[in-house]
Amino acid sequence: MFIEPGTKRSKEKGTGWIEVISGSMFSGKTEELIRRLNRARIANLNVEIFKPGIDVRYDEEDIVSHNRNSIRSTPVNMAEEILLYSGNCDVVGIDEAQFFDEALVDVVNKLANNGKRVILAGLDMDFNGRPFGPMPQLMAIAEYVTKVHAICVNCGNIAHYSFRKSASENQILLGEHDVYEARCRSCFREGIDH
Repeated sequence: MFIEPGTKRSKEKGTGWIEVISGSMFSGKTEELIRRLNRARIANLNVEIFKPGIDVRYDEEDIVSHNRNSIRSTPVNMAEEILLYSGNCDVVGIDEAQFFDEALVDVVNKLANNGKRVILAGLDMDFNGRPFGPMPQLMAIAEYVTKVHAICVNCGNIAHYSFRKSASENQILLGEHDVYEARCRSCFREGIDH
Protein backbone atom coordinates (compact mmCIF):
# COMPACT_ATOMS: atom_id res chain seq x y z
CA MET A 1 0.00 0.00 0.00
CA PHE A 2 1.31 3.42 -0.95
CA ILE A 3 1.85 5.79 1.95
CA GLU A 4 1.70 9.27 0.53
CA PRO A 5 4.78 11.31 1.40
CA GLY A 6 4.46 14.66 3.16
CA THR A 7 2.52 17.16 1.13
CA LYS A 8 4.64 20.16 2.11
CA ARG A 9 8.00 20.22 0.44
CA SER A 10 11.03 21.43 2.33
CA LYS A 11 11.72 24.85 0.89
CA GLU A 12 14.95 25.16 2.87
CA LYS A 13 16.47 22.02 1.39
CA GLY A 14 14.66 22.20 -1.95
CA THR A 15 13.88 18.51 -1.67
CA GLY A 16 11.84 17.12 -4.52
CA TRP A 17 10.99 13.57 -5.52
CA ILE A 18 9.45 11.43 -8.23
CA GLU A 19 6.40 9.17 -7.87
CA VAL A 20 5.37 6.75 -10.62
CA ILE A 21 1.95 5.11 -10.85
CA SER A 22 2.06 2.24 -13.36
CA GLY A 23 -0.07 -0.65 -14.51
CA SER A 24 -2.23 -1.92 -17.34
CA MET A 25 -5.21 -0.35 -19.04
CA PHE A 26 -8.24 -0.03 -16.73
CA SER A 27 -6.16 -0.38 -13.54
CA GLY A 28 -6.92 3.06 -12.09
CA LYS A 29 -3.63 4.86 -12.85
CA THR A 30 -5.25 8.14 -13.87
CA GLU A 31 -7.76 7.89 -11.04
CA GLU A 32 -4.89 7.63 -8.54
CA LEU A 33 -3.00 10.49 -10.22
CA ILE A 34 -6.07 12.74 -9.98
CA ARG A 35 -6.54 11.75 -6.32
CA ARG A 36 -2.95 12.68 -5.42
CA LEU A 37 -3.09 15.97 -7.34
CA ASN A 38 -6.36 16.96 -5.66
CA ARG A 39 -4.82 16.22 -2.25
CA ALA A 40 -1.87 18.46 -3.12
CA ARG A 41 -4.31 21.24 -3.99
CA ILE A 42 -6.14 20.75 -0.67
CA ALA A 43 -2.72 21.31 0.97
CA ASN A 44 -2.58 24.69 -0.85
CA LEU A 45 0.29 23.61 -3.08
CA ASN A 46 0.63 25.09 -6.55
CA VAL A 47 -0.02 22.23 -9.01
CA GLU A 48 0.67 22.08 -12.75
CA ILE A 49 -0.59 19.12 -14.78
CA PHE A 50 0.43 17.87 -18.22
CA LYS A 51 -0.59 15.24 -20.72
CA PRO A 52 0.63 14.30 -24.22
CA GLY A 53 -1.11 16.28 -26.95
CA ILE A 54 -1.96 13.09 -28.85
CA ASP A 55 -4.28 11.86 -26.09
CA VAL A 56 -7.66 13.32 -27.03
CA ARG A 57 -9.80 10.27 -26.16
CA TYR A 58 -12.02 12.04 -23.62
CA ASP A 59 -10.97 15.67 -23.85
CA GLU A 60 -8.41 17.76 -25.73
CA GLU A 61 -7.14 19.43 -22.55
CA ASP A 62 -8.37 17.74 -19.38
CA ILE A 63 -7.03 14.50 -17.99
CA VAL A 64 -10.03 12.18 -17.70
CA SER A 65 -10.10 8.76 -16.07
CA HIS A 66 -12.14 5.85 -17.41
CA ASN A 67 -14.55 6.62 -14.54
CA ARG A 68 -14.96 10.11 -16.03
CA ASN A 69 -13.22 11.95 -13.18
CA SER A 70 -11.25 14.84 -14.62
CA ILE A 71 -8.72 17.51 -13.84
CA ARG A 72 -7.48 20.46 -15.86
CA SER A 73 -4.18 19.91 -17.68
CA THR A 74 -1.93 21.40 -20.32
CA PRO A 75 -1.38 19.25 -23.42
CA VAL A 76 2.24 19.22 -24.63
CA ASN A 77 3.91 17.55 -27.59
CA MET A 78 7.42 17.11 -26.21
CA ALA A 79 8.66 16.45 -22.69
CA GLU A 80 10.89 19.54 -22.62
CA GLU A 81 7.81 21.77 -22.92
CA ILE A 82 6.94 20.74 -19.36
CA LEU A 83 9.98 22.65 -18.09
CA LEU A 84 8.71 25.80 -19.81
CA TYR A 85 5.25 25.61 -18.25
CA SER A 86 6.01 24.28 -14.76
CA GLY A 87 7.34 27.62 -13.44
CA ASN A 88 6.93 28.19 -9.72
CA CYS A 89 4.71 25.22 -9.01
CA ASP A 90 5.28 22.82 -6.11
CA VAL A 91 3.81 19.71 -7.74
CA VAL A 92 3.93 18.52 -11.35
CA GLY A 93 1.47 15.86 -12.54
CA ILE A 94 2.01 13.98 -15.80
CA ASP A 95 -0.47 11.50 -17.28
CA GLU A 96 0.15 8.91 -20.02
CA ALA A 97 3.92 9.17 -19.48
CA GLN A 98 4.56 6.23 -21.83
CA PHE A 99 3.62 8.41 -24.82
CA PHE A 100 6.37 10.97 -24.16
CA ASP A 101 9.84 10.93 -25.69
CA GLU A 102 12.86 9.65 -23.74
CA ALA A 103 13.72 13.24 -22.72
CA LEU A 104 11.00 12.90 -20.07
CA VAL A 105 13.50 11.14 -17.80
CA ASP A 106 15.84 14.16 -17.78
CA VAL A 107 12.91 16.56 -17.46
CA VAL A 108 11.49 14.91 -14.34
CA ASN A 109 14.96 14.62 -12.81
CA LYS A 110 15.47 18.37 -13.31
CA LEU A 111 12.07 19.11 -11.79
CA ALA A 112 12.74 16.93 -8.73
CA ASN A 113 16.26 18.34 -8.36
CA ASN A 114 14.67 21.80 -8.31
CA GLY A 115 12.51 20.83 -5.34
CA LYS A 116 9.31 19.77 -7.09
CA ARG A 117 7.18 16.73 -6.32
CA VAL A 118 6.64 14.98 -9.66
CA ILE A 119 3.80 12.47 -10.01
CA LEU A 120 3.56 10.46 -13.23
CA ALA A 121 1.06 7.85 -14.40
CA GLY A 122 1.52 5.54 -17.36
CA LEU A 123 1.36 2.08 -18.84
CA ASP A 124 4.40 0.06 -17.85
CA MET A 125 3.95 -2.38 -20.78
CA ASP A 126 2.66 -2.08 -24.33
CA PHE A 127 0.16 -4.45 -25.98
CA ASN A 128 2.96 -6.99 -26.58
CA GLY A 129 3.82 -7.11 -22.88
CA ARG A 130 7.08 -5.20 -23.41
CA PRO A 131 8.31 -2.17 -21.43
CA PHE A 132 6.72 0.98 -22.85
CA GLY A 133 8.56 4.19 -23.73
CA PRO A 134 10.39 5.95 -20.88
CA MET A 135 8.46 4.08 -18.16
CA PRO A 136 11.24 1.61 -17.18
CA GLN A 137 13.74 4.45 -16.67
CA LEU A 138 11.17 6.53 -14.78
CA MET A 139 10.41 3.63 -12.45
CA ALA A 140 14.14 3.14 -11.86
CA ILE A 141 14.79 6.77 -10.82
CA ALA A 142 11.57 7.27 -8.82
CA GLU A 143 11.59 7.41 -5.05
CA TYR A 144 8.09 5.91 -4.98
CA VAL A 145 6.58 3.39 -7.42
CA THR A 146 2.99 2.20 -7.19
CA LYS A 147 1.86 -0.62 -9.45
CA VAL A 148 -1.90 -0.84 -9.74
CA HIS A 149 -3.81 -3.75 -11.21
CA ALA A 150 -7.02 -4.28 -13.12
CA ILE A 151 -9.26 -7.36 -13.10
CA CYS A 152 -8.92 -9.92 -15.91
CA VAL A 153 -12.04 -9.82 -18.09
CA ASN A 154 -11.67 -13.55 -18.85
CA CYS A 155 -11.12 -15.17 -15.46
CA GLY A 156 -11.45 -12.48 -12.77
CA ASN A 157 -7.87 -12.75 -11.50
CA ILE A 158 -5.57 -9.77 -11.02
CA ALA A 159 -4.64 -8.36 -14.44
CA HIS A 160 -1.53 -6.44 -15.37
CA TYR A 161 -1.49 -6.82 -19.15
CA SER A 162 -3.26 -4.67 -21.75
CA PHE A 163 -4.54 -7.10 -24.38
CA ARG A 164 -5.23 -5.48 -27.76
CA LYS A 165 -8.30 -6.83 -29.52
CA SER A 166 -7.50 -5.24 -32.87
CA ALA A 167 -4.97 -6.45 -35.44
CA SER A 168 -3.00 -3.19 -35.51
CA GLU A 169 0.73 -3.61 -34.89
CA ASN A 170 1.36 0.09 -34.13
CA GLN A 171 2.79 0.47 -30.65
CA ILE A 172 0.63 3.52 -30.04
CA LEU A 173 -3.07 3.00 -30.67
CA LEU A 174 -5.41 5.08 -28.55
CA GLY A 175 -8.50 3.22 -27.49
CA GLU A 176 -10.85 2.11 -24.77
CA HIS A 177 -12.79 -1.08 -24.12
CA ASP A 178 -13.41 -1.31 -27.87
CA VAL A 179 -9.68 -1.87 -28.49
CA TYR A 180 -8.20 -3.13 -25.19
CA GLU A 181 -9.06 -5.37 -22.30
CA ALA A 182 -7.24 -6.13 -19.07
CA ARG A 183 -5.91 -9.67 -18.74
CA CYS A 184 -3.90 -11.74 -16.29
CA ARG A 185 -0.65 -13.36 -17.45
CA SER A 186 -2.30 -16.67 -18.35
CA CYS A 187 -5.21 -15.17 -20.33
CA PHE A 188 -2.88 -12.68 -22.01
CA ARG A 189 -0.57 -15.48 -23.22
CA GLU A 190 -3.58 -17.53 -24.31
CA GLY A 191 -4.81 -14.59 -26.40
CA ILE A 192 -1.50 -13.88 -28.14
CA ASP A 193 -0.86 -17.58 -28.85
CA HIS A 194 -4.08 -17.87 -30.88
